[in-house]
Amino acid sequence: MTPAPLVALVGNPNAGKSALFNALTGARQKVGNYPGVTVERHSGRLALDDGRPVELVDLPGTYSLDPASADERVTCDVVTGRGGYERLPDAIVIVVDAANLDNHLRFALQLLALGLPVVVALNMIDLAERDGLTLDAAVLERELGVPVIPTVAVRRRGLDDLRAALTGIVGGSAVRHLPPSDGVVEDIVTLQRRARTIAHAAVVAETPGRRWGHMLDSVALHPVFGPLLLLALLFVMFQAVFAWSEAPIGWIEDGFKLLEAGVAGLMPDGVLRSLITDGLIAGVGAVIVFLPQILILFLFILVLEATGYMVRAAFLMDRMMARVGLSGRAFIPLLSSFACAVPGIMATRTIDDEKDRLTTILIAPLMTCSARLPVYTIIIGAFIPDRTIGGWIGLQGLVLLGLYVMGILGAFVAALLLRRTVTKGASSGFMMEMPKYQLPLWRDVALGLWTRTVIFLKRAGTIIALTTVVLWALLSFPKPPAGSGISPVDYSVAGRIAGGLETVVRPIGFNRDIALALIPAMAAREVAVAAIGTVYAIDDPEAEGGQKAITENLRNRWSLPTALAFLMWFVFAPQCISTIAVTRRETNGWRWPAFMVGYLFAAAYIMAGITYWLAVAVGL
Repeated sequence: MTPAPLVALVGNPNAGKSALFNALTGARQKVGNYPGVTVERHSGRLALDDGRPVELVDLPGTYSLDPASADERVTCDVVTGRGGYERLPDAIVIVVDAANLDNHLRFALQLLALGLPVVVALNMIDLAERDGLTLDAAVLERELGVPVIPTVAVRRRGLDDLRAALTGIVGGSAVRHLPPSDGVVEDIVTLQRRARTIAHAAVVAETPGRRWGHMLDSVALHPVFGPLLLLALLFVMFQAVFAWSEAPIGWIEDGFKLLEAGVAGLMPDGVLRSLITDGLIAGVGAVIVFLPQILILFLFILVLEATGYMVRAAFLMDRMMARVGLSGRAFIPLLSSFACAVPGIMATRTIDDEKDRLTTILIAPLMTCSARLPVYTIIIGAFIPDRTIGGWIGLQGLVLLGLYVMGILGAFVAALLLRRTVTKGASSGFMMEMPKYQLPLWRDVALGLWTRTVIFLKRAGTIIALTTVVLWALLSFPKPPAGSGISPVDYSVAGRIAGGLETVVRPIGFNRDIALALIPAMAAREVAVAAIGTVYAIDDPEAEGGQKAITENLRNRWSLPTALAFLMWFVFAPQCISTIAVTRRETNGWRWPAFMVGYLFAAAYIMAGITYWLAVAVGL
């Protein structure tokens, strides 16, 4: 018995392919698995206009004939007759999103070059018209050399015309004849350029908003101006972190001073009062004062995401990441790691290639998470003058930007080395769709900021508070003999532990205060600030607390080379137990977490040492 002709439904993800499949086949569907893989196979029966039955198969969505996952590999193998799929489709229906034509035509051109009988379904034409885009299907048909049928799958519009077009090409010799300007195009850049030319030719009218979007993309996605724009936005963001936060930080500090004075007035001098004032208020308060800076940073990130720019940034970064052997799919996990490495590492589950995924996990801690911001800003505020360069560039914001850039460069260098050694393998690119530009919904932005505030305060009230109390206890006992003149910190358990650790870190310029801060900072990076605040509160209980007191102590006790080395340490050091724990869970063992901790601590020690020695050598 001769099998029914096979028609493959192919297209990018989110093109409305499954909706069109359901509309054409109705209840005449069956679901199974492709041979040898767990990818679902959806097929159904369709009767052509002349009564002939055909088997319609809904292939998984993909962006190109260069597969990056098992789903995409099935699609590519079926339409090319590779991988055990010896039966080529008798025809292909290419489903494209009318509102995103230039991106979807890129894959369509690859499929057309195969020479199989093709019909193009110009789907979701109603949404394109709603957004102010009017297309001429006849022009598109002329440019592509195959039938183009406007459809609205969810409303069953255009299905009769699509069925009629299939009737004309299934079982016949209707193979695409390429126009003279066409050819089998393999280069992705050339493909995209050709797709945009065809899409532009098919546009009858579009709204000014869409035209402005294209103009903005000509700058935002430009190989030269695009990175410059991204760098300028980052520069403004880090300038604002310092410039906009000064007043609210002062308000929070004043609030903690009033709280400390109130506790001191209500309670007699003793261990319990010291626990509350020197431990909880001095330690936790030293971290909470940085909440305005964290919220300013996330305000920029949320607005850039809401406007649609962040995806453009991903596209720009993909080019750079490919040069160091990283998959483009690694961008989103690494971007998430700027908030926290834990969700960033968990997001690597979307990366199919195990070597790509492992590399991304191992470098995720190098992305400067929000927990580092309190450490950076307290040191920058203490040692970098609050002055401008050229009359308008804030030096402190410039240094903060430099630290973020250093983390990114460190991640790229680490990826380059890892991809050539322990995670050696071929990298794969990825395709992405550009959302339209739009104004942010400020309600959503406010909700995002509120969520970050709750997360930060919960962290401050739990892990940071607990670590601070434990550190206070270790710093407070045993107490030195009365009248001995010995520093309470040096005489305490923590002081003696720090004395031993100091011998290890002294060659890179670290002192006792830093040695004390490094151990509790393993719980969470921002605890380093709380630890320093607690140390100074116990070492000098009569001194005024708050960020200004910590800043003054830092200036008096640390040298500039030491401060710079400390900053460089935090660029590289994996000081977060949660990150280590989630790495163990995602890699199913301790081998890779141990490797990650080892190479990052080695990098932190070496880079901090180089920074300190160079700073001393030039006389800073």
